[in-house]
Amino acid sequence: MSSLVVLGAQWGDEGKGKITDYLAEKAELIVRYQGGNNAGHTVKVENNEYKLHLIPSGIFYEDKLCIIGNGVVVNPKALIEEIKYLKEKGISTHNLRISDRSHIIFPYHLKLDELEEQRKGIKKIGTTVKGIGPCYRDKVDRIGLRMCDIFYKEVLEEVLRKNIKEKNEIIVKLYNAEPLNENEVVNEYMEYLEELKKYIVDTSVIIDNAIKEGKKVLFEGAQGTLLDLDFGTYPYLTSSHPISGGVPIGAGVSPFALKRALGVVKAYTTRVGKGPFPTELFDETGDTIRDKGHEYGTTTGRARRCGWLDVVMLKYAVRINGLTDLAVTRLDTLGGFEKIKICKGYELEGNLIKDFPASLETLAKCVPIYEELDGWNEEEMKGVKSFESLPENAKKYIERLEELLDVKVSIVSIGPKRDETIIRNEVL
Repeated sequence: MSSLVVLGAQWGDEGKGKITDYLAEKAELIVRYQGGNNAGHTVKVENNEYKLHLIPSGIFYEDKLCIIGNGVVVNPKALIEEIKYLKEKGISTHNLRISDRSHIIFPYHLKLDELEEQRKGIKKIGTTVKGIGPCYRDKVDRIGLRMCDIFYKEVLEEVLRKNIKEKNEIIVKLYNAEPLNENEVVNEYMEYLEELKKYIVDTSVIIDNAIKEGKKVLFEGAQGTLLDLDFGTYPYLTSSHPISGGVPIGAGVSPFALKRALGVVKAYTTRVGKGPFPTELFDETGDTIRDKGHEYGTTTGRARRCGWLDVVMLKYAVRINGLTDLAVTRLDTLGGFEKIKICKGYELEGNLIKDFPASLETLAKCVPIYEELDGWNEEEMKGVKSFESLPENAKKYIERLEELLDVKVSIVSIGPKRDETIIRNEVL
C-alpha cells in the first residue's frame, strides 16, 4: 500500500496544484479532502494553463479516479462551471466522483459571507466571499444539506425552503439587505444537483477498497497549514483542516492509512489577507519577488504579500503534519538576488523564540532573526534537469533548509511546467 498527502506548509499558494499534477501520474486515486472553491490551483500541461478550484489536479489523467471528499463543501453552480470549462478545453470529467456526504453551498451562504465581511469593516477576515465559512457553520449547526439529499428531492426541497426563509430573515432584519428569491434558488439549484447526480457516490468505500487493494492513493489539500482552523493564525484562516490530520475526517479513511506527508514549501513566504507576517518585505525586494513569482491569487486575483522564507513557521508545519518530505517550489523566482535571507528564529522583547506562537498579538511583536546566504544567477537555472546541475548556491540553499528542518527536500520545482521538476527522492 502507498498513500501520500500533498499539503501546503505555509499560508497556502505554495504551488500544490503543480506538484499534485506531477505526482498524479503515478497515483491511481487522487482525493481532495477539504475546502471549497475558495482554493485555486494552477496547473500547466505542455503549453496549456488550467485553473482549478474544486476538481482534483489529477483530472488531466483520464485513467485516474478523481474524488471530491466529504470534507469538501461544494458549490454546485461553481462545480458545473468548472466541468464545462474543462470540457471546452478537451478535458473529460468522466473519472470524477463526489462524496454523497459533501455539504452543499447555496446562494444564502455567499450572501451572508459578503454581508458579514462588509459589517466587520476594517476588522474583516479577508475571506474570498465564496460562502465557505457559512456553509461549514451550517454543517456544525446540523442544518446543512448534503449531496446525498438530491436522491430524496421532496425532503431536500422542504429543508432548502426552510433554510432560505430563515436566512432571509437574517439578511433583511440584521443586514437590511434584499432577500433571496426562494423559488428561483430552489429551481436553479435543484437543476444543478440533478446534473451532478451521476457523479455522487459513497467515495469513502472507493478509497477504502483502493487502499486494501494496495493501490497508490494521493490526497490533495487546499490552502495551507497556517490557514488551518485549529492550528492556523486564528482568526485569519480558513474554515476547514488543510493539515494531514484533516485527511481521515475529510476523506473517510483510517488515520493509519496515511503513509507519507509531503509539505509543499515556496522558496520564500507569501500570504493573502490580514494578520501578522514576521518576514514580510515592504521594499523593492518584496515587489520584485511578487512580480517575478506572479504572486496574484488564482481565485481572487489579489496581490499576495511577500517575504523571506520563515523556518520557524516551517518547523511548526513539520511537527503538526508529521512531514516526511518537502517539495520546494518557485526556486527560480529567487534567482538574480545577490543575497537571500532565511528567518531561523524570532526575537521577542529580547528573548529568542523558536516555536511558532498561537497568539497573533505575540506574533505581531516577533522580529525575524535572519541568516544570509549568497544568491545565484537565474540564467543558470534554465533547462536544468537534475539537482546536481543547479547553481551551487541554489543547492546550498536547499541543503541548508534540510539542515534547519531535519526533513529531506525530495522535490525541487524551478518553473510551472511538468518538465521543470527535479525529483531527488521518490515519494509515491
